[in-house]
Amino acid sequence: MGIATDIIILILTAFFCGLLMQRLKQPLILGYVLAGILLGPYTGGLTITEVHDIELLAEIGVALLLFALGLEFSLKDLKPVKHIALIGTPLQMALTIAFGTAIGRIFGWEWSTSLWFGALISLSSTMVILKTLMNQGWLGTLSSKVMIGMLIIQDLAVVPLMIILPQMNDPGSGLGLLSYAFVKATLFLLGMLFLGTRLLPYLLGSIARLGSRELFILAITAIGLGVGYITYLVGLSFAFGAFIAGMVLSESDYGHQALSDIIPLRDLFGLLFFASVGMLLDPRFLLNNLGTILLLVILVSLAKGCLFAALAWLFRYRNVVPLAVGLGLFQVGEFSFVLARIGVSSESISTDFYNMFLTMAVVTMVLTPLVSSQTSRLYSLKKKWFRHESLESLNFPEDAFNNHVIIAGFGHIGMQIAGVLKRLAIPFVMVEIDQQRVEKAKGMGYPVVYGDGSQEVVQEALHIERAALLVVTMPGIVVARAIISQARKTNEDMQIVARISDPDFFKVFKELNVVDLVYPQFEASLEMIRQVLLYLRIPVPEIQSYTETLRHQLLEKTGNIEGDYATLGHMRSAEQQFDLQWVELDADNPLSDKTIAEAEIRQVTGVSVVGVLRNGELETNPEPSFRLRQNDLVAIIGSPTARHRFYCYLNPLSDKCLVPSLDGVEL
Repeated sequence: MGIATDIIILILTAFFCGLLMQRLKQPLILGYVLAGILLGPYTGGLTITEVHDIELLAEIGVALLLFALGLEFSLKDLKPVKHIALIGTPLQMALTIAFGTAIGRIFGWEWSTSLWFGALISLSSTMVILKTLMNQGWLGTLSSKVMIGMLIIQDLAVVPLMIILPQMNDPGSGLGLLSYAFVKATLFLLGMLFLGTRLLPYLLGSIARLGSRELFILAITAIGLGVGYITYLVGLSFAFGAFIAGMVLSESDYGHQALSDIIPLRDLFGLLFFASVGMLLDPRFLLNNLGTILLLVILVSLAKGCLFAALAWLFRYRNVVPLAVGLGLFQVGEFSFVLARIGVSSESISTDFYNMFLTMAVVTMVLTPLVSSQTSRLYSLKKKWFRHESLESLNFPEDAFNNHVIIAGFGHIGMQIAGVLKRLAIPFVMVEIDQQRVEKAKGMGYPVVYGDGSQEVVQEALHIERAALLVVTMPGIVVARAIISQARKTNEDMQIVARISDPDFFKVFKELNVVDLVYPQFEASLEMIRQVLLYLRIPVPEIQSYTETLRHQLLEKTGNIEGDYATLGHMRSAEQQFDLQWVELDADNPLSDKTIAEAEIRQVTGVSVVGVLRNGELETNPEPSFRLRQNDLVAIIGSPTARHRFYCYLNPLSDKCLVPSLDGVEL
């Protein structure tokens, strides 16, 4: 079967290697690289026979990676961290390239090879960082936003690097070729912005109106690869054209759908690309050059980590942010593999250099989750050694906090809780590590401390030893556990209410002696169940009984089946048994111009009038002397039988009232 057999073997091997990496909590791309190593020509055993054909298919993977990157690109993502992203990232890349070039010269490499090395190590891994942040529950923090903002600019920088670096083989004639390539790229970009923004969205809109999902997916793929092929024909990078096509489509109404449809295809061809990367790695080369590779790993990791931390500090990010950014972005990125492959194909770098670089890059990727997870521990040590570092606290009262509420996290939930506590004049203080949210809390007049709520020095600023209640609104289990564990060391008797994102975490919180848990997804599911059953005309008491049964089952898991929260559930259930209903008094209504006492509503029907809405004004618990009028909306409570009698009292000639009513009939 030739290439078909190779692809089948490669996908099966990549699946099991990816499964192994998932178990080890490593990025899947390392599994794909491992599959390529196992099936490559240097390891023996089962080997891919058509390596060159796999490499050709991998070129499509590169184009689709950059096409998806263009679709994902949005200037909105850069707004919160625009200064460090737009200014700091180019500065970081320039300094890293200079450092890498210097290292290369120290190792005795040629100038062009040293320059390539500097460019390759200047990029960090978007895939590895996103996976690491998700596993650690840090997505959404200020540190993560800084990292993602800088990674976006790095990924965009791949495009000009793909054009510039291959022209450095011959510096004498390269300048003219580079200028010519720059002019062509500029003209192509202007053409795409002028024609593409009009033609491509129109084309996708026409395809979408046909109503064929398969044709829409095919159109997206054809646009991404087709535009890339056009750029290839005019002498530019195939992947560059795919990126521009994606960027143009990202601003259209079909950008989100195009991205969701292209991701499976991108991931499949991306698998081929990363596997082809692994096929070029020679394990014997690793063993023979182990000392050099480990030395390069240490030098590159330390230099990049310190540089990223220094830039974060330079752009006025404080507390844990510089440390988190430095420990997060020290590795070499997946788009460096793209550049390295181009370097090999253009004979700009040798195969031995490629093997050395690839091995070093993979090692830095593997180390990322381990190193990044040490952020909290190292930050705690830093706080002990440098106690003089001040914390930013805003809107604090003159009197010290006492018996107050601490809200960890000023997201949507934290903001709502703070609003209620402020209206009730209950003292509270918030802690937040996202600078934008801190500014928002400041503008609303809420007392807030900027910092990591799991750190001892931050909790001291919150006066946690005198707090009555801690409310943890962050969904990440790692962050929540760190905050609660530190708080328990200072104040064992403090009550804690926490948000939970997964039922599997109930045991973790129980070990921390936290039983007052809120599961937002569960509450949302209960509300949707209510809406569905109401639409199906299920009696309200039955709906409430069913939902409270589900709540009771959840409370059994938390161990909080007794207590005030369970009491609230019983109160909700009892409240729904009254089943308040509204009835409009239309023309020819027997109650019009009668007082409630004159109509003897309670005596005749058994229902009680608890409210009347007239001209937009609500009269609650009206007196017996209250006179009803035409078009009034009357609120009544009572049993199903009583409500049936009330209906028949108003509509005596209705078909429903000409036969005896049955108890339990719901109208």
